[in-house]
Amino acid sequence: MKTGFIGTGAMGRPMILNLLAGSHEVYFYARRPEAAAPLVDAGAVACSSPAEVAQNAKIVFTIVTTGEDVEAVCFGPNGLAEGFAPGSVLVDMSTIPPGTARSLAARLADMGVAMLDAPVSGGEVGARAGTLAIMVGGEAQVLERVRPLFLAMGKTIVHIGKNGAGQVAKACNQAIMVAAIEACAEAFAFAQKSGVDTAKILAALSGGSAGSRVLEVMGARMVKRDFQAGIEARLHHKDFRIVLNEAHALGVPLPVAAQVWQQLNALMAQGLGREDTSCLLKVVEGMGGA
Repeated sequence: MKTGFIGTGAMGRPMILNLLAGSHEVYFYARRPEAAAPLVDAGAVACSSPAEVAQNAKIVFTIVTTGEDVEAVCFGPNGLAEGFAPGSVLVDMSTIPPGTARSLAARLADMGVAMLDAPVSGGEVGARAGTLAIMVGGEAQVLERVRPLFLAMGKTIVHIGKNGAGQVAKACNQAIMVAAIEACAEAFAFAQKSGVDTAKILAALSGGSAGSRVLEVMGARMVKRDFQAGIEARLHHKDFRIVLNEAHALGVPLPVAAQVWQQLNALMAQGLGREDTSCLLKVVEGMGGA
């Protein structure tokens, strides 16, 4: 299938490579030549603008940072809207507010263009392995049209509901996952202060009811004090702003998420936003004078 792709960062690059490995044609736009070169070498076709991407592919994926970024890619100068033909599909895999996804879908529908909001979970490791969990909002028949492409990038594909529902699912994912990272940080800070070997704590907990993917990955990082970013903490900070803003608008109390939000604020204030979110351990240690 002919596909378009915008977003060639830590997540987008391996997703493009997996599409190519699935024998799909990929037309992409990258702002930086150094980001484009390895993808061209792998067989993707570089375009000069998002509009040119849309002119070459009726299904276009985007994975960028914020809702404002998605809007600019779609409706800014030389944006996708200038190249989309009726019957095209935008599949936005970014993490953005549900309301933004609904608004973009409505604007595109007026042009005869369908949209899926399809944020992902699994991080860079899942993107490379093609095992991402994909949470989809939009029309079921549009999902079925795109499903062969999703299968090149992900393992779990769930239709959540109408436009915006995929982003609601991603907000739920982030609320649970980052709260678990904070819990790991507190547990290992507690173990350190108690004078106990944290590697043995990790081994013991991993085999019990506290065992989880977050403990396995983030706990190991905390034990090794390896804070080189898998996913930069600033992105989880951005995601939690979405969670708390949505909760405020809905009048839903999220007391645990609110506390985690404060820890992420402290992390950002300490200049740790480019490190892995496991550096929440440093925030807890600082609070205890460690």
